[in-house]
Amino acid sequence: MDSRPLKGKVVAVCRNPEPGLPKPIVDAINLIENWGVEGDYHAGSLVRHRYLAKKDPDRPNLRQALLVDAAVFAELAQQGIHIGPGMMGENIDLEGIDVMQLVEGTHLAIGSAIVEVTERRNPCYQLNGIDPRLLKAVVKKMPEQIIFKAGMMTRILQSGLVRAGDLVEVLAPVEPFTAWDPERSEG
Repeated sequence: MDSRPLKGKVVAVCRNPEPGLPKPIVDAINLIENWGVEGDYHAGSLVRHRYLAKKDPDRPNLRQALLVDAAVFAELAQQGIHIGPGMMGENIDLEGIDVMQLVEGTHLAIGSAIVEVTERRNPCYQLNGIDPRLLKAVVKKMPEQIIFKAGMMTRILQSGLVRAGDLVEVLAPVEPFTAWDPERSEG
C-alpha cells in the first residue's frame, strides 16, 4: 500500500446564512473550531439540520461542514444533470481526493484549518429541487449495498480560513473510527 499522504485542492467554498439549497460560492470561508462555517446556517454547537434538530434539539453538532468531491459534477453531467459547486448544499468542493472513500475519524488539513470526517451524508429530497433526478443520481441502491456520492460531514478541529486553490491533505485517523450507521445520519 502507498504510504504517501493523499493530497488534493479546494475547488470552491460556499456558505448560506439561510437553510436550503444552493449555497452560494464565496471567496473564502472561515472555519471555526467546534462551531462550523462562520455565517452559514448550519454553524453552531448544537445540530442545525432541521430534521435532526426537530428529533433531538440538544444533539451536538457534528455536521459543521460538508465536503463534496468535485468529480461528481462530471459524473452527473454524463447523466444530463448539470450542477456545480454549492448546488448540493456543500461548503467545500475538493479535487484529487475521493471524498466518499474517507472513513469516519479521518482528519484533513484544508487551508489553515483541520477537520474530522464524522459521517457519510445521507441526502434528502431537497436535492430534487435543484434537478428532479439529482437524489436518485447520487444515491445508487444496489442489491447488496447503497452507494452515496453526496459528500461527507465534518466537524472543525482547528479554526482556519479556506479558499479555492488551497491545498488539502488527508491525515491518518488518530483513533479507531466507528462504522457508519445509516439510521444515524439524515440529509
